[in-house]
Amino acid sequence: MRRAGLLSAGALAVALGFCATGAWSYVQARTDQELSFGRARDTALAEGRQRLTVLNTLDASSRERAEAGIAAWRAAATGPLATELGRTEPTVGASARATVTEAALTALDTRAGTAKLIATVRVDVTPRGSGAPTTDRKRLEAVLNRTGENTWKVAALSAVPVTEAEKTE
Repeated sequence: MRRAGLLSAGALAVALGFCATGAWSYVQARTDQELSFGRARDTALAEGRQRLTVLNTLDASSRERAEAGIAAWRAAATGPLATELGRTEPTVGASARATVTEAALTALDTRAGTAKLIATVRVDVTPRGSGAPTTDRKRLEAVLNRTGENTWKVAALSAVPVTEAEKTE
């Protein structure tokens, strides 16, 4: 009888050990997935902000600088957008310097490697010569595609219109 009680207690201890190990493994795996998703979100957001800055900046003070700016545009884009930008002819003219003031991901699919980003961008435009710069503010939506292990590029870019209600606020 005593032996049966000891065997039962031992079996219970082993079963509890297996349950505890399983629970710990589940929690650890869930935490790893959440950390992985968080890292992917942060990477997509940071690279999306950087790519939008590049796509809204151009030093056109000389033909060579304009060519370098257009090459940077192509490097920041992928798919049809990169193809379209590849057809852009460099010309000397006004220059623009962009700053992304706010940005957020509205969607992220890590398995498909796609994300959507909305952003507000301040663009300082300097006319050719020594004219005073003007400032323009844009609201943009970008579709991002992961093109490498952790490389996000802009696949599509569109302006987000300001509604009448927002204009009066």
